[in-house]
Amino acid sequence: MTASPDAATAKLSFFEAVAVYLKPRVLVVMFLGFSSGLPLALSGTTLLVWMREAGVDLGTIGLFALVGTPYTIKFLWAPLTDALDVPILSRWLGRRRAWLVFTQLLLIAAIIFLGACNPATAPMLVAVGALLVATASATQDIVVDAFRVESLPENEQAAGMAGYVAAYRVGMLVSTAGALFLVSGFQDWGLGRTAAWHWGYWAMAALVLIGTVTALVATEPENSRAAELAHARQKPFARVAEAAVGAFKDFMGYELAFVMLAFVVLFKFTDALSGAMTAPFVIDLGFSRNEYAAIVKGVGLAALLLGGFAGGFIARALPLATSLWIGAIVQSLANLTFSWLAVVGHNQTALAIAIIAENFTSAIGTVMFVAYLSALCRNPLHTATQYALLTALAAVGRTYLSSGAGFIAESTGWVWFFVICALAGIPSLLLLAFLQRRRHFVGLEPKKG
Repeated sequence: MTASPDAATAKLSFFEAVAVYLKPRVLVVMFLGFSSGLPLALSGTTLLVWMREAGVDLGTIGLFALVGTPYTIKFLWAPLTDALDVPILSRWLGRRRAWLVFTQLLLIAAIIFLGACNPATAPMLVAVGALLVATASATQDIVVDAFRVESLPENEQAAGMAGYVAAYRVGMLVSTAGALFLVSGFQDWGLGRTAAWHWGYWAMAALVLIGTVTALVATEPENSRAAELAHARQKPFARVAEAAVGAFKDFMGYELAFVMLAFVVLFKFTDALSGAMTAPFVIDLGFSRNEYAAIVKGVGLAALLLGGFAGGFIARALPLATSLWIGAIVQSLANLTFSWLAVVGHNQTALAIAIIAENFTSAIGTVMFVAYLSALCRNPLHTATQYALLTALAAVGRTYLSSGAGFIAESTGWVWFFVICALAGIPSLLLLAFLQRRRHFVGLEPKKG
């Protein structure tokens, strides 16, 4: 008995969908995703734990949120990565790979410097080190995003985005839980607390070399050649000005540009609003820090990875607008599992279900969103600048619009707070419907295959 043609085709399509994740270009993007996710916590969550252990007061620790500013204003220097070549390295490696290696070397140096500081005796020096790490990390993000968009053909973009998102989260996990476990291990081996933190940070700096090796073995994107020819015809200042102005003109050249801008700001707002209060909510229910961490870094991480790859399959199989609808709806509805948890109370199974739902759907929404942003950035002369501008806009919801989440939770209680978070996804759905009705997504559809 032989398989039907439809069954054979479905089996072939499944294996093709899996095989795309093993293509060299997709694997390169995945490893670069790890390199992008690794440094984020080193100037954030992990650093704050170190400072608190060192006895730094809460007021000073709170001010350290400002060291994340480079991530929200990175578009200001993104034109430099589009327009300027790195001396010597650009001749050896090409335009994009030279910037990758250069920013990673800067990042290694910044992490080593931060690791050598002591929060107990020199908190201002720690602030300088954290700002250097955040700036180098944000610059690396600029270059990695441009490299990903330019190096992958359209039929591999979905797989590349899924691998990138999953590896990014793994990198964040390594620099949070991994770094903390490593510091504890160094202490168990007889090092003092300060020395253990120093060596923990230096170990994280060494892991940046994963991205450096990846950049060295990768190939320069074909699209980069057009920019290299343009570089030969223009002076550096003119190239920087053209990259900055050109990226903005390209964006404003889209019909309904301001509606697009609002959609970019609001698409992940439902996630940002609930995410700002998830940890305090869990603690309020009576869960310990260790209970929460074990679930987030166990089933939560697994859900994130599965959600990322599920999002890749969906984005590869369905039209862009349909994928965005799926991502927007599921990430909004997932907030209701936390409303249910607020009713159930202290129950580890219920917490695991809520974390799984939130992480799985958030990853799907992130892949769809990255697919949309990538589709908007197709000019190799200023890919980095455009993408940095769009991600800066996307950070508005996370950084500023969600800042009132605590006041909302205090006024409404936890059950209704998460209902409100789910409803916060409605404006993005209305904008999505409007853009789809105006055929905005027609020209952005990637080629399937």
